[in-house]
Amino acid sequence: MAPSATDTSFAAHVASQFQSYESDRQASSKETLYTTSNGAPVPHPYETQRCGENGPLLLQDFHLIDLLSHFDRERIPERVVHAKGSGAHGYFECTDPLDDLCLADIFSEKGKKCSVSMRFSTVGGESGSYDLARDPRGFSVKLRTDEGNWDMVFNNTPVFFLRDPAKFPHFIHTQKRDPSTHLTHADDSFMFWDYLSQNPESIHQVMILMGDRGIPKGYRFMNGYSGHTFKLVNKAGEWVYCQIHLKSMQGIQFVTQEESADYSPDFSQKDLYEAIQNGDYPKWTLEVQTMTPKEAEELWEKQKINVFDLTHVWPQKQFPLRKVGEFTLNENAINYFAEVEQIAFNPSHLPPGVEPSADPVLQSRLFSYPDTHRHRLGVNYQQLPVNATRTGYKFGNFQRDGQMAFYNQGARPNYLSSIDPIKFRPRTVDLDKTHGHFTGEAITFLTEIRPEDFNAPRALWRNVFDEPARERFINNVTGKMKLCKQEEPLKRQIAIFREVDPEIAERLEKSTGIKGYDGIAQLSFNGTHNGFTSDESKKLANGIIANKGKSAYHLRSTMNEGLSQPAKLRLRQAWNLWYEGDKDTAETKARELLLESRLGWFHQADMADGMDMDELHEAQIEEMNKRLDAEEAGIIEDDLEDVPDGQEVPGRSGDSQDTVIGMGIDDIDEPLPDIVRYQIGSGHKKDGNSV
Repeated sequence: MAPSATDTSFAAHVASQFQSYESDRQASSKETLYTTSNGAPVPHPYETQRCGENGPLLLQDFHLIDLLSHFDRERIPERVVHAKGSGAHGYFECTDPLDDLCLADIFSEKGKKCSVSMRFSTVGGESGSYDLARDPRGFSVKLRTDEGNWDMVFNNTPVFFLRDPAKFPHFIHTQKRDPSTHLTHADDSFMFWDYLSQNPESIHQVMILMGDRGIPKGYRFMNGYSGHTFKLVNKAGEWVYCQIHLKSMQGIQFVTQEESADYSPDFSQKDLYEAIQNGDYPKWTLEVQTMTPKEAEELWEKQKINVFDLTHVWPQKQFPLRKVGEFTLNENAINYFAEVEQIAFNPSHLPPGVEPSADPVLQSRLFSYPDTHRHRLGVNYQQLPVNATRTGYKFGNFQRDGQMAFYNQGARPNYLSSIDPIKFRPRTVDLDKTHGHFTGEAITFLTEIRPEDFNAPRALWRNVFDEPARERFINNVTGKMKLCKQEEPLKRQIAIFREVDPEIAERLEKSTGIKGYDGIAQLSFNGTHNGFTSDESKKLANGIIANKGKSAYHLRSTMNEGLSQPAKLRLRQAWNLWYEGDKDTAETKARELLLESRLGWFHQADMADGMDMDELHEAQIEEMNKRLDAEEAGIIEDDLEDVPDGQEVPGRSGDSQDTVIGMGIDDIDEPLPDIVRYQIGSGHKKDGNSV
């Protein structure tokens, strides 16, 4: 019940303010009176107080000071990425329940609905940049479920340029203005190609970006993809890996590079707004791919696809899409700043039943997104109406105060009180079971480029692109390369394209007049380990070994759940036999150990030490083997430590191996047995060399 006009209590005032947000949003100009910010009426907005017609202004003119001081502060920091965007509101409806795999209430029954707000954007451009730039598109959705907000912070491509999270700020810097010339890569593409040619794992995204889907014809005609792997948990506490796809029900349409010059700079904004205004409501289906931990192991072992790798996709023939529901946008924003500029998406905003995986880029985003919102909008940004939750219960916590605290939770205690406690919901799942187990030493880690990284890009070129699409691709890349004034990054990038298909390199060499390198085996990269080369000085990113003088590394095993001491010793024994030349026995022992283990993905270490089993007492070995029979064995790749040049490596024997001088496993001609593995069932991921 609304308070009466004669009610002078503070409660009545507060109630009127909470009621007024939508009233203000919908109020017409005819019913609005002009005032200062404190509500005092002013006869005319242009008038000022001054000392006579030609005299100075009066400092007491609060109306003018109020106007100017607010104008000075109108702009908030624009998003550091995805600054140019458009948004609208609508709803999600569950059409095919997913309750067998996910306990989230929104997926529990057919016909279940919730309010949503969506924001689409380019990535690299500023807030006034061109809508039809060749750039990935952001595709974010805020679902206001009965169990809290779920923010889907997706892109319009299923992969991205990187899989190592620390690269993200560096990559984005190359998409912005040059710090010296202040030009973007639309005028000088050196930074663009310099980064990509030093980080070849970007090739899958580059193929998509330079292809037809690099410029969608507005936001209505593109898909959205999680890219990252999430986990779905059901009521029994069982979980599966998950990729989420938002498929456009309008179909996919694109604009060519040449056609894009004929469109309005704000074409995508205009197209979305006018479609909704005219009742042509855009829709997307929500579909999921799911995979068990066991299937994830097999996907790595058979196809070398890592479910935590943002540069790879899941084969849809093996992991088909399953429809869950539909999104509909049927309401334009009435005030762009309040409803689109101030909306804040956070990938860590997840409902019960949806959890993040160990994808390292996703893990970094869980921190970075709320951090940037607090900087851009303030600590209480979630109290802004567009970001507020819409739960079926009155929610509360112990987060209080800070700037612009509109909702400060009344007189309730700001700590866990024994006198006036709030309610708690019992835990629905066993966190230990759904999270998994992680055991390992701290390492410095960076991924390497592998042959498998080129499989999907090669399939795009050979199987997805038709000849006209290939021609457009070559023209798009050529045009971008011609904006680069230095040949070195282009020669490197052509070498990367050569690994996808020699035809691409040959056509680019012809169109640009630049002869690229023959392949990437002869290159070293400053951002990625090179798994193609046998040259030790080119293997590690930025020539780390070459800069330090060649060093040896040794493997230190650590206890993992299910990894017994005898298993570790038997692994070391296998390595020892390998180094002494008995490779057949070493491989046999290693494979016996693997067969006894419930293990995950294969990965080959750079270097490992051996341990002389004769040093162990026979009784100890017998006791350890008894324990091994009763324990499950799991092996993880551990930290690789530097051993100074010339220092003996413990456990090594043999005339030529007592001293290691700059020799690593990669110096050995024969391939090593795949005896070092790590668990994916618990989400533990390593994909590359430790340095």
